[in-house]
Amino acid sequence: MTTTPAASPPFGRVLCAMVTPFTASGALDLDGARRLAAHLVAEGCEGLVLSGTTGEAPTTSDAEKSALVEAVREAVGDRAALLAGVGTFDTPHTVQLARAAEKAGADGLLVVAPYYSRPPQDAIEAHFRQVADGCGLPLLLYDIPARTGVRIEPETVLRLAGHPRIVGVKDCSHDFLGAQQVLARTGLAYYAGCDEHNLALYAVGGAGCVSTVANAAPRHVRAVLDAFDAGDTAGAARAQQRLTPLIEAMMASGLPGTVTAKALLTALALPAGPVRPPLRPAGPGTVRTLLTEYERLLAHS
Repeated sequence: MTTTPAASPPFGRVLCAMVTPFTASGALDLDGARRLAAHLVAEGCEGLVLSGTTGEAPTTSDAEKSALVEAVREAVGDRAALLAGVGTFDTPHTVQLARAAEKAGADGLLVVAPYYSRPPQDAIEAHFRQVADGCGLPLLLYDIPARTGVRIEPETVLRLAGHPRIVGVKDCSHDFLGAQQVLARTGLAYYAGCDEHNLALYAVGGAGCVSTVANAAPRHVRAVLDAFDAGDTAGAARAQQRLTPLIEAMMASGLPGTVTAKALLTALALPAGPVRPPLRPAGPGTVRTLLTEYERLLAHS
């Protein structure tokens, strides 16, 4: 296979894996979602990913997912790309969600590998092809084996790269060599799905990032890629290093990023609300650590 030049990022470079705000009683908070989305875009996010892992997609209904897309589209207009997470362990249901997201106003789809049943690679490939064939939106493959129990192996990604609506990958595989193998042989847009990899993947030809940390620090996440694009590779490295303690506090504390992102957003008086069970809120010590690292980041920016 010949090398294909990378295309322009299909959904921008800096995408936030946005939390789904809930009210104190646990209901969907559409007003909060509008306010948070507008804030994130104003602070530099070029795209928003709704109903992903950070958006607590397993605990939101189909109707809530569609309502969220409609509300956020109303809030941000065409100022940002909107991707809707539609992946499930059920192929027909995933196709239904994809069509509903398209109708609600999404620009693209985030489709996770089918989880729990642990299908082999030929079944995973068939799943993605059926979803891509079932609607008119471009999609990112979401490779996160720590949650799904299965990889989307690089060879499978290479086969899927020829589908006209499969445009990229959100990579949480922790397989940096595999990502580079696909980047070298296709035009797929690779987005770092782990904040510690944002600069590293971008530097070898990635399209950008889908960042959980951007919920709280969107300007700082964007600053890394902006510096790199400006040719200031040393400055980009320093910006990534300044973010590292907050990345560690949010993503390596033993708690899901959803929990830490909502805790920090709440402490910053931004819309978030509680997490839905089975997740539980962060404790006071975690909140203090998150605020300490956030304030340190601001002080050194």
